[in-house]
Amino acid sequence: MWRQSDGDLTAFVTEHFAATQPAVDALFARLEATFEQIDGLSNELGRALRWHADVDTGPNLPVDDLLAAVDPSAHLTDDLFTSKVAFVALLNFPLTTLDQRLRDAAGYSRRQWAEVRLTGRFDSRVPGDVSAAASAVEAASDAYIAGYNLWMHHVVSDDGQRHFPKGKRLISHWNLRDELKANYADPDAVIKQRTIVAVMERIVTQTIPAAVIDNPRLDWNPFTNQVTATPAAELEADAPADRPTAPATTPEPDARFQHVLDAFHAAQAIDRYAPTAPTHLARSFAAAEMPEPRVRELIVSILSSPNVALAAAEIERRLGRKLGPQDLWYEFGGGEQSEAALDAVTRKRYPTPAAFKADLPRILTKLGFAPKHAKVIADHIAVDPSRGAGHAMEAMWRQDLPHLRTRVEKQGMDYKGYNIAVHELGHNVEQYLSLYEIDHTLLRGVPNTAFTEALAFLFQARDLQLLGKPAPDAKAEHSRVLDHFWNTWEIAGSALVEIDVWHWLYDHPNATAAELRDATVRIARATWDQYYAPVLGNAGQTTLLGIYSHTISSPLYLFNYVLGHLIAFQLEEHVAGKDAKTFAAEFVRVAHQGAILPDSWMQGATGAPVSSAPMLAATARALAQK
Repeated sequence: MWRQSDGDLTAFVTEHFAATQPAVDALFARLEATFEQIDGLSNELGRALRWHADVDTGPNLPVDDLLAAVDPSAHLTDDLFTSKVAFVALLNFPLTTLDQRLRDAAGYSRRQWAEVRLTGRFDSRVPGDVSAAASAVEAASDAYIAGYNLWMHHVVSDDGQRHFPKGKRLISHWNLRDELKANYADPDAVIKQRTIVAVMERIVTQTIPAAVIDNPRLDWNPFTNQVTATPAAELEADAPADRPTAPATTPEPDARFQHVLDAFHAAQAIDRYAPTAPTHLARSFAAAEMPEPRVRELIVSILSSPNVALAAAEIERRLGRKLGPQDLWYEFGGGEQSEAALDAVTRKRYPTPAAFKADLPRILTKLGFAPKHAKVIADHIAVDPSRGAGHAMEAMWRQDLPHLRTRVEKQGMDYKGYNIAVHELGHNVEQYLSLYEIDHTLLRGVPNTAFTEALAFLFQARDLQLLGKPAPDAKAEHSRVLDHFWNTWEIAGSALVEIDVWHWLYDHPNATAAELRDATVRIARATWDQYYAPVLGNAGQTTLLGIYSHTISSPLYLFNYVLGHLIAFQLEEHVAGKDAKTFAAEFVRVAHQGAILPDSWMQGATGAPVSSAPMLAATARALAQK
């Protein structure tokens, strides 16, 4: 890492080498305390800059996107190298490779793990302007996705009719997927679901007319791709006045894939400065601390499981019809209540974000947290109305609060928003526990994003119980296991497609957005044909595995959801049959482990490393039940 411009290396080493254990201990304590403040303040400032882009504070101003593109920490690592603070850390504490950590993890103490995390932030020396450019690309893709909404009353089905109510504005892909899931209890389920699938296919293939995106003044038939002006009687009461009213079928100009391409080029600019992980692929799996071959093996074990065909047969029996592509998002536990009934409950209970915030102590107490602890945790979580589907923004020092973001419409928080809010609450509780209640702040968080997703899934799975619905019986437990498996199988294909698309990008570094679109469509269809068409049909045609918005705004994140499902299942099996108090106690205990190696974390949590075996075995047992 040392460059000629850094000066006299011998003089630096002579001055800054900590030669005694007391000197090492003092240096470690100083750096740990300082980096907590640096990280925390940088995070707070970044949140402030992105506030109006992320939080629904009213109409955006043009300056909001510019502010969101500013990364206050973009030059931080560069400055820490220039000031030689980074070299002090590298001189006195070990910098390890992933292979070394995998080999030696069992013998690490908590302090050694903290030292590993201290030097891990300096395993590359990326110039500030390169980091800033990457942040600007990320902000632009976030803004693109946050504005990608469809007004469903104006999406006409293949029978020429409107099947969605006024006011239903869905963000792609999250709300579109959730709407499809919710419609199984609807009399018009199949036609509504097929319409959503047609919308998704148009988005992935970029044949969606640009004029219909977030536009309630034009009607669109995604089957024929015809666009017409909305009749006056069908206009939304609060339709934005600045949307186009003239019918136009000009497709979106590969904007979706240009954002991916921009992310790729930003990653390429970083590659040369990261010698231990010289591609975005390598860095993504190194960040997860699970090698790509192991992750791919876990994904394929789910995709190719014989449980798939058996689960599909069970779904066909329940639905009384042959399955189609829309059933990729079937929920085994769904259908007992209509979406509208759940919307009525959540809108009444949570008319505003403040109402959800006020209910946090009750929610946490019902989950099993002691009332005093529940109040402390609730007091340390802020709740904001999200422009997008929702997310959890962590705190990075103990003078800040984790922020929960979810969408709250004018009528109140609908069930989709509530379901997301409970998921994000799981993130926030983990974020509080692994910061405020941990022994070393350098170990703040969890091993990788899959683990925080897993802990969030544990909360999300209990969302209906928190509304006062009955605890699951044996039938519900049967459905829970099958649902976990089917959901994991669903997202596993999209994760595999994204990994393969990024390999294609590195093999074709000069590709255009159109070429990337064609490659993505080709890879998505091939993966569908291999793993999904045998049970859902539509061979050679379906591109649904390319719909996930994460591939645009958080490239190479999807595989973490697969890991998250597997990890969540292992954790759920670990707490199965235990009462709420024990559930909460175990949640606290495992969150206190912090950011150690994934398998070490899971070994400490459940007694076994990360594996798909528990899910596959439980699914086979569930399918064998009559």
